[in-house]
Amino acid sequence: MAGSSLYQDEEGQGAISDINVTPLVDVVLVLLIIFMVTAKLIVARGIQVDSPKTASGEEVKSTLQVTIDRDRILYVNGDRYDSVESAQARVEEMHAQDAELKAIISADRAVPHGDVMRVIDFVKLAGVTKFALTSDPLDSGGQGAAGP
Repeated sequence: MAGSSLYQDEEGQGAISDINVTPLVDVVLVLLIIFMVTAKLIVARGIQVDSPKTASGEEVKSTLQVTIDRDRILYVNGDRYDSVESAQARVEEMHAQDAELKAIISADRAVPHGDVMRVIDFVKLAGVTKFALTSDPLDSGGQGAAGP
């Protein structure tokens, strides 16, 4: 063994042809972590609203996000719509592509209840029957529903 090359096989007749998979696994795991972090950021990016706070609720995944911001501007998946009719047409297109489409409806606390009901109505009229309303969890010391 003394004086032999590290790059020879056990019999010393040829070069080692095995691939060292440890660096490959390291690189793949780093790429996986990067993908998981950026995917969460991309999905979470959207219109900023001050959601109402509730004591119950859970995370829901969806490909349809309908949002009304503080200025009562309507967004579907981050795209601004000036009329309910055009937003409903877009939701109908998405529902035609995916019959099991689920909607997540977000509204700022300052948005009147009637506007939220109007959004729920046009989502249902577009054919989407499964939807959820977003909220933020109560503070740790909070009791009941938060006030306006």
